[in-house]
Amino acid sequence: MPGSVSDMVVKIVVLFLVAMGVLAMFGKLRFPGQKRLAAAKCRKCGRYRIGKGQCSCEKGRKP
Repeated sequence: MPGSVSDMVVKIVVLFLVAMGVLAMFGKLRFPGQKRLAAAKCRKCGRYRIGKGQCSCEKGRKP
């Protein structure tokens, strides 16, 4: 006796919810490069610094 249509719909919905849960778990993962990216911001203006040099907001100042 084959399953009814409602059984198939329930299976599809359950599989969809499980797949969304797995994707949510992967979305919460922290990768090693994310900490370095946060540290690459300038402390004064908040812009991202490219390379190892000073930020452009500090370059224009003379000591």
